[in-house]
Amino acid sequence: MTLLIIVIAAFVVLETTNIAALYFFPDSKLANSVGVFKAWEKSKADPEMHNFVRYLVNWVAGTKLIFIFLLVVILFTADGRTMVLTGTAMAISIAVFFWRLFPLARTMDQAGQIEPTGYSKALRWMILGMILLFGAGSLVLYVSEYQF
Repeated sequence: MTLLIIVIAAFVVLETTNIAALYFFPDSKLANSVGVFKAWEKSKADPEMHNFVRYLVNWVAGTKLIFIFLLVVILFTADGRTMVLTGTAMAISIAVFFWRLFPLARTMDQAGQIEPTGYSKALRWMILGMILLFGAGSLVLYVSEYQF
């Protein structure tokens, strides 16, 4: 169970930094905050639009916070089967990024709407790495618990 615990714990730390950035430092270009999107700065020129964008940013942060707390509970209470299912669910849910978010990020990146340029490519590899780590962690735990 160790590999999957490490993967989940690392994910919790990574996402906690993102939550902090979104709540307290949205202008930042670190920790996947929204400062990388040029539209974030442009939205400040229209207070109504900026309030809407801020609302969505905080909604994302709040949703991430819910998942982080659930993962922490799972880390401390789950048995092997639940951990395998958690890792699998995480891999699948994170993979949804490639359905809607990545095409948008790539389009914005190619149009020069994201700084630094190439951000979508780095994000693609980071997300793919998470999917592979959750998948591998789940597979290793499944094989070790249920010995084929």
